[in-house]
Amino acid sequence: MSEFLVDADVLANARFGTSQLTETVSALKMLRQPSQPWYRAWRELHLAGWTAQLAARPLGAAVIDAAFGPRWTADFLTVPPLAPDLTFEQEISPLAALSDDEIRADLLVTRSPSPRTRPTTADDDAPVLPRLVAEGHDLAAEVAGLLRWIWTETVEPDWPRRYRVLQADIVSRTSSLSVHGWAGVLRGLGPDIRWLGDGRMQVNRADFPPTDVRGHDLMFIATHSLRSSVTWRLPDQFAIAYPVSGIFAAAQPLAEPLVRLLGRNRARILVEAAAPISTTALVATTGLSLASVADHLRVLSDAGLLHRRRSGRQVLYWQTSTGRDVTLGQQA
Repeated sequence: MSEFLVDADVLANARFGTSQLTETVSALKMLRQPSQPWYRAWRELHLAGWTAQLAARPLGAAVIDAAFGPRWTADFLTVPPLAPDLTFEQEISPLAALSDDEIRADLLVTRSPSPRTRPTTADDDAPVLPRLVAEGHDLAAEVAGLLRWIWTETVEPDWPRRYRVLQADIVSRTSSLSVHGWAGVLRGLGPDIRWLGDGRMQVNRADFPPTDVRGHDLMFIATHSLRSSVTWRLPDQFAIAYPVSGIFAAAQPLAEPLVRLLGRNRARILVEAAAPISTTALVATTGLSLASVADHLRVLSDAGLLHRRRSGRQVLYWQTSTGRDVTLGQQA
């Protein structure tokens, strides 16, 4: 397994966030892989357009194909954002500015037996790039063009909804930090990530030496993806991208009897509170204003349908037994 070595300062300053480029690369990975139930409809909707883009950009297609090795993905595709809340164009600018030599160097690492070390010999075991990539020019521009298509055609139109889901996940995890600590938060990021104790954090199951992150920046990036991944911008930025809860899950239709009983917005809030959830997370998932959510929560709490408890800086709400009975009874 691979580990990050961290200290108290790293954990105190670690932050959760989103990245439009990371979300786009996650979409790229989904387009490249056979469909799974939780994103099959999305992939089928965009696969023909993506296939056409690859046919129109054979050099870019070759670079993308070479960027995914058996154990690693090329660094130029996976670097964390330089700052929070950057736009896609701001994030992709450093990638688009890379030279052909820099792109090829990353690809050689990806195709090496151990992606942690750059190949230094020219023996028979040294990795070889496809001829089209080895002789091509403007490789970064080709990759940026394909990523830009994925963003504008498949991600950006759905970004407001995705962003609400991502933010709700982030709020939920940061809220639970004060209750469960880092061991509990990391355990919820995926089967490959967990707290080992003594400043050691397992980040995947690959057999690589530990990475010393002490004194550096650590970010957790919520994204619609299949699994977690480790990214970095050497020498001092490290990140873990993890699958957001409820991947591509649209809000389930509300039972009409429940809507007639409570009203649509209060019914939605009661259903969302099946598990403890914060006011901020409810604002993100419902799209309602903070004042509206607060008012609905007060009414539902006064009616005995919701519990209320402070957790650190957040106030969490969840269904009482009566609230659960009402929800299940009206949906039956």
